[in-house]
Amino acid sequence: MARPWTILDRIDTDEGVLELRQRGERDFLITVGGVVLMNSMAHRTEVALGRIACRHLTTHPAPRVLIGGLGMGYTLRSVLDTLPDSARVTMAELNPVVAKWCKGPLASLTDSAITDPRVTIKITDVARLIRQCAVHGTIERFDAIVFDLYTGPRTGAHKSNDPLYGNSAIDATRAALKPGGIFAVWGEDYDAGFEQRLRSACFSVSTKRPGRGGPRHVVYVAALKNSRKQNHQPR
Repeated sequence: MARPWTILDRIDTDEGVLELRQRGERDFLITVGGVVLMNSMAHRTEVALGRIACRHLTTHPAPRVLIGGLGMGYTLRSVLDTLPDSARVTMAELNPVVAKWCKGPLASLTDSAITDPRVTIKITDVARLIRQCAVHGTIERFDAIVFDLYTGPRTGAHKSNDPLYGNSAIDATRAALKPGGIFAVWGEDYDAGFEQRLRSACFSVSTKRPGRGGPRHVVYVAALKNSRKQNHQPR
């Protein structure tokens, strides 16, 4: 018989009750409104996402990376394992309780990645942070931007108004990247419209489904082309 889940913590959010559950030493769930957002026993796509997004930066003298969405910290751990000691990583997380969990009961899953000295935690909406970077030219741009958000690109998302994956959002992300930068995104399933919007914004795009068997989520890898178009302002 399967062991029952123990609720370690719970808070109310706009999307419903956010909970952290545990039933073994390394067996955790994060749920919202009763829907599972993440299971600590299934994280291969998150590890692949971080590695793929930053593998071009292994010999970079001082790479700068932005991650949107902390989750259980697996993507952050993978990014840190790929980057040199000189890197700086901005970790944008909307809910402060998730950061608290990653410093507490979830810390052992990632060797406490959140406390790595290369990491700066910002409790904010990653879309807002990107817009600020895109608009204010004095703010340093990023070598890679990585989205590991629980709502990935989805078929039917509004092309111009979606705050994360629409045309304007993609334009802002492009403006926040350095030339040759990478925009890497986790998705639950493939969205052809999102890929087309990336291509229209002067990115070259590939998609990967890490692993074999079981649920195989999508990693979008969008590389910024060297083009005059990359310098225009967000639409």
